[in-house]
Amino acid sequence: MVQLNEKLKMLKELTDARAIPGNEKEARDVMKRYITPYSDEVYTDNLGSLIAKKVGKEDGPKIMVAGHLDEIGFMVTRIDDKGFLYFQTTGGWWSQVMLAQRVTILTSKGDVTGVIGSKPPHILSPEARKKPVDIKDMFVDIGASSKEEAMEFGVKPGDSIVPYFEFTQMKNKKLLLAKAWDNRIGLAIAIEVLKRLKGEDHPNVVYGVGTVQEEVGTRGAKTSAQAIQPDIGFAVDVGIAGDTPGISDKDADSKLGDGPQIVLYDATMISHKGLRDYVIDTADQHNISYQYTSLPGGGTDSGPIHLTANGVPALSITIATRYIHTHASILHEDDFENTVKLLVEVIKGLDKDKVKEITFG
Repeated sequence: MVQLNEKLKMLKELTDARAIPGNEKEARDVMKRYITPYSDEVYTDNLGSLIAKKVGKEDGPKIMVAGHLDEIGFMVTRIDDKGFLYFQTTGGWWSQVMLAQRVTILTSKGDVTGVIGSKPPHILSPEARKKPVDIKDMFVDIGASSKEEAMEFGVKPGDSIVPYFEFTQMKNKKLLLAKAWDNRIGLAIAIEVLKRLKGEDHPNVVYGVGTVQEEVGTRGAKTSAQAIQPDIGFAVDVGIAGDTPGISDKDADSKLGDGPQIVLYDATMISHKGLRDYVIDTADQHNISYQYTSLPGGGTDSGPIHLTANGVPALSITIATRYIHTHASILHEDDFENTVKLLVEVIKGLDKDKVKEITFG
């Protein structure tokens, strides 16, 4: 068995946690355990987002660094008479990546293993075989012979269904394969930023946040940002990698290992120019590599953060990741490291005067 160092052990525990929108407890517990030693106060808002506060200067600006706790998954909605489960997706799924995938149903009696199934292609017409199977025609097979037996297993409507996949360090050890990088890597960044600020002078109060229900409408970012009332906000998340076959530069040009992605624009926010320029200047000053990206078809927690109270200068910083919104995705360890380095240097420079300059030009 491969021995993992402390950082990889944290990443494994974060990605192994099962936490779909509305049931983020496992991921929240892992994050809390890792971030508490570097925090002055740790608490949750009423929706369940975790907020860890680290004071550098008590009356300094409030800096929010938010990743989200939840991952895409499913919820049991119905059990048929033969014991098959029907489900609602929680977050965005593409039907072509779902069939024959192993899942875990989290029940009050313990975990139940299942597999996503559908009508076999052998009995479909030639025309039907060419079409993707609709999600509404899929089910989960847990090996039950009846509705009663499924319920004896502990399954009931409302239970979480979570993708199953084991954290794996690939042959190129810098490449890490796991479920739920979206967005356990954001939680890891928030933890590591507070860790590296331990014992450092920083002229502000930093909040490392794990938000709930991002995948179903960035809901936890709304409540946690209202609780914090930050002066500056960062969402740390995953972004699209363009370094696999079939993707052109005009679709996506980011590469694994080339540094954090500075998000210029997404469907919920135009990045704050003053903050973006400051972050880029800081990266250049410290020779930290970075990439630009935009997400016209998606958004991050920066969307609600920047609309908090009378407005918050905000920026999304993402990590290029292959195969997001599937059972298994890949990212580069160096991108994690460089994102943490960049945020630490950025935070160390965010005193009252710099925040005022960023906000009002």
